[in-house]
Amino acid sequence: MAVDWGPAVVAVTLFILLSPGLLFQAPARTRVVEFGNMCTSGVSVLVHAVFFFTLFTVLVVAIGIHIDQGRRQVMADWAPVVVGVVLFVLLSPGLLVELPGTHRHVDFGSFRTNGKAIFVHTLIFFALFAIITLALHLHIYTG
Repeated sequence: MAVDWGPAVVAVTLFILLSPGLLFQAPARTRVVEFGNMCTSGVSVLVHAVFFFTLFTVLVVAIGIHIDQGRRQVMADWAPVVVGVVLFVLLSPGLLVELPGTHRHVDFGSFRTNGKAIFVHTLIFFALFAIITLALHLHIYTG
């Protein structure tokens, strides 16, 4: 059975690019958008999760980005989208936990982030996403 790495690569790339505070934060504390402020909030994680869902759906479901052994198929599996959005919200650095933290080894609910925390959270995101969607073969089909 061939494994499709396309959704995993797209999900990890979007997780890095859309982590609130790394490149941008929308909405920010004082403005609509702030760039590179390394802060986060519950509302900004929600907004970035909507961006993640939209871009991930377009790239994986609508366009159908696949990295596998050359087989072509229509992408109708929504499991990568659902798993990706849930993990994006749960693993956004600074919302629930920041590992490593800005001031301690682990910060809980600090609403701050840093480069090391984004790297560690990205590794955890990739591992969980790959285990759930690729190793456990979770599938959600519609229609």
